[in-house]
Amino acid sequence: MDIATLIGLAGAFGLVLTTIFMGGNAAGFIDIPSVVVVIGGTFAVTFVMFPMGVVINAFKVGMKTLMFKSNDPQDIIRLITSLSDTARKESLIALEKVNIDNAFLKKGVMLVVDGSSEGLVRSVMEIELEFMKQRHRQGQAVFKGMGTMAPAFGMIGTLIGLVNMLSNLSDPSSIGPAMAVALLTTFYGAIMANVVFLPMATKLEERSGEDVLFMQIMIEGVSSLQRGDHPSVVKEKLQAFLSPALRETA
Repeated sequence: MDIATLIGLAGAFGLVLTTIFMGGNAAGFIDIPSVVVVIGGTFAVTFVMFPMGVVINAFKVGMKTLMFKSNDPQDIIRLITSLSDTARKESLIALEKVNIDNAFLKKGVMLVVDGSSEGLVRSVMEIELEFMKQRHRQGQAVFKGMGTMAPAFGMIGTLIGLVNMLSNLSDPSSIGPAMAVALLTTFYGAIMANVVFLPMATKLEERSGEDVLFMQIMIEGVSSLQRGDHPSVVKEKLQAFLSPALRETA
């Protein structure tokens, strides 16, 4: 569970709700038609902007903002360094018997064991990396699109409310409540965009950056294995991918 995401959501909604209750008219901020216009309209237009499969997959990927197992890059570096040591002491063929849990790293090592050229191995791994980045960008684009559409539908709901209000100007007592309801859709749209959708897109972008870093480390590590670099050289080379602070905690 990503505690930071939960703290952020709880804090943002908590501050908004606290401000509403301090105003003394919490019931005035509840309007079901406004909720339907903003949320329903946002989701409907999202299916217009993206294929259904992309949208459904984006919602699955969106769970990474709440449930995410962060990998330690030092674990990957230690594993690759150990593989390098095994390859130098025995042979590249000996790596075939080593248990490697990471599917991406295992694919690269098996290509090396099969005798593929360094260029081919790197090409295969970089192609997989590029398509992973493309898939991640699709998920991020869905939430960015929803973050754009939610305020737009908030404005649409406000315009609908204003039209209804102006059509009943003969009753001055209804103008105030009607204006309040009209503005609620803009409020809902701003909340959904700036508290949920856009932060989720940014968090997914950050998660993607972590995955890309790990895969880049593995690509360079496999190339070093294939070249027969000394384990200490492999370790120092892969440590260069990390910030100085992370290197110090190795």
